Amino acid sequence: MRPEFNISRRAALQRVGAGSLLALGLWPGTAKGQEGGKFRFVVVNDTHYICEECGAWLGRVMERIRAAKPDFCLVAGDLTELGKPEHLAAVHEVFRQAEVPVHVVIGNHDYASQTDRQGYETTFPGQINYSFAHKGWQFVGLDTSEGMLAENTRVQPATLEWLDRNLRKLDLSKPTVIFTHFPLGTNVKYRPVNADELLERCRDFNLRAVFSGHFHGYTERRKGETLLTTNVCCALKRGNHDNTTQKGYFLCDADGQTVRRRIVQVA
Repeated sequence: MRPEFNISRRAALQRVGAGSLLALGLWPGTAKGQEGGKFRFVVVNDTHYICEECGAWLGRVMERIRAAKPDFCLVAGDLTELGKPEHLAAVHEVFRQAEVPVHVVIGNHDYASQTDRQGYETTFPGQINYSFAHKGWQFVGLDTSEGMLAENTRVQPATLEWLDRNLRKLDLSKPTVIFTHFPLGTNVKYRPVNADELLERCRDFNLRAVFSGHFHGYTERRKGETLLTTNVCCALKRGNHDNTTQKGYFLCDADGQTVRRRIVQVA
């Protein structure tokens, strides 16, 4: 006699890892989302400030961002090249020229040494692991760095523990955006070896988009209604890893449960 199996969709999904869900084009939380508000925001990554010339160039980028009238700006790490406190302070002043709130996550180049990120934490207090709400949307900034290491890295226990403590305070049904420095998309170069442990913790959320940097080049992993991307760098003194010459940032329009993005190229 054939045994009967009666297993719910939720129970079945719980047996599958986050990476497998993404590979299958599935994300449990996207099936039950609330509608969020309509607004514009910008995502910049990998500015790699190292000298005053970088600051002047980034100042012109901020003029363009300001003209687009976004509600805020996300910065996906590697604000500086060397993690020097004076460089972090300088790039902080440059981003103020956008005249909108700026939400930052740390990159490996924002460390002064393998264990020293005091300059970053002093310049951008409270911006290691955190969340904020905007017009019915939830944004979660996460530290995916492992000191100054650039590859074969692991998301550190402090970030995973922060997720375990704080995700329960958020609304599962609201459209949610994650931004990190290291890429989370499947098979993207420089992806942390335990990226799935991070994504697993977010599996029940209405996750609409993930923005990351570190890999200087455009990549996307569209899985169901969740889009995970990296972008070209926005740096004067650094090039792209994909051998393109384009520099720029994402101009994003959020509406309902959708984030539409386009790359704005800068000279």
